[in-house]
Amino acid sequence: MKKKYFGTDGIRGTVNIGNINGEKFFKFGLAAGTYFKNLKKKKQIAIIAKDTRLSGYTLEPALVSGLASAGMHIFTLGPLPTNGLAMLTKKMRANLGIMITASHNPFHDNGLKLFGPDGMKLSDKIEKKIENLIDAKTISHLSEPKKLGRVKRLENGNDKYIQILKSNFPSNFSLKGMRIVLDCANGAAYKSAPKILKDLGAKVFSIGIKPNGLNINYNCGSTFPKVLRKYVKKFKADLGIALDGDADRVIMCDEKSQIIDGDQIIAMIAQRWKRKKILKGGVIGTQMSNYGLEQFFFNEKINFKRSNVGDRYVKEMMKKNNYNLGGEQSGHIILGKFATTGDGLLVALEILFALRKGKLASEIFKVYKSVPQKLLNIKVKNKKIINSVECKKAIKAANILIKNKGRLLVRPSGTEPKIRIMCESFNLSLMNKCINIIKKKIH
Repeated sequence: MKKKYFGTDGIRGTVNIGNINGEKFFKFGLAAGTYFKNLKKKKQIAIIAKDTRLSGYTLEPALVSGLASAGMHIFTLGPLPTNGLAMLTKKMRANLGIMITASHNPFHDNGLKLFGPDGMKLSDKIEKKIENLIDAKTISHLSEPKKLGRVKRLENGNDKYIQILKSNFPSNFSLKGMRIVLDCANGAAYKSAPKILKDLGAKVFSIGIKPNGLNINYNCGSTFPKVLRKYVKKFKADLGIALDGDADRVIMCDEKSQIIDGDQIIAMIAQRWKRKKILKGGVIGTQMSNYGLEQFFFNEKINFKRSNVGDRYVKEMMKKNNYNLGGEQSGHIILGKFATTGDGLLVALEILFALRKGKLASEIFKVYKSVPQKLLNIKVKNKKIINSVECKKAIKAANILIKNKGRLLVRPSGTEPKIRIMCESFNLSLMNKCINIIKKKIH
């Protein structure tokens, strides 16, 4: 199903270029409000949260105006992690929740993620219906003057989110005595993440908690874990936690300053949940999940399936197969027992709960050996280049070369103008050769 505005994770792009501007966000708000209006409710409610990008100040008012023009009453929450918005959408019984964010992208990008009343991201089918409303005549969806929506700011969104997170763990859960380095990427979790860890008694060394609108994800956070390693070593911490701009991803660092990616986190949680008989069905990974992870689950007799890249597709497959754990190597991890979408802070708490009895992070994460993996992102003018005859031939030749010796995946990014090449093999020279075959054709 080809879509005009929505990618693999909402709508995203560079601010004031293309679709990311005030005029379009008014139309996005009007269309989303029109689609989600009624639902047999007396009050039509939408809630909005955002990350810390400067552009949020221009895009949020436009979105609010569109929703109010559709007759929706709006509560704005300010900076809040994406899953906090998803949780509160469900708890407040809102018609929809909208997160203004470009996740792990640089500050000059922005976008939005939409959640239905169940706190779930929207299906392709619903996104397509909203797209049709975006392109319809605006005047046909405008409410009459007396039915316009009202707008109210809620200042306690982070407190409500923290309460929900704490409710998932025993009341005596304590992190007293633990030393934690926390990198909030100057993003949406800069208030909630340090607060909940300190509330639980940890000694927290926080970085990336001084957003200025331009420094979100800049040389910090889950996409730049080098900083985390440095500070874990400096402060002799038990664990390092790095979130991304909207805090739906998490990458960690053990006490030895070794980086722990999403696949390793998923493996550890799956093994622990199986032992405690919490794991339901199995685990959903993606096309990017490490081959070593797949082999680990095979040996552990844990069912494993791959979805398309994107935590929305992971969640859809989890729901379809009745699994309660899934995620991506990038750190998007869905704990289906507690959440409807990726939540870096929730995952971090689950790991800290396992560490609370004096265990070492380097020990609990020593569960499987990753197959060496190389990723290459090539910026392109048109992502359709991979459908050209030349590129298809190159991809076929590389796949023949690596057959039975590794794995190759070439795909367009769902959120950026890039072609992503991923190759896995214990034979490093073969891996580089396969990547270069495709790289030359794309260039």
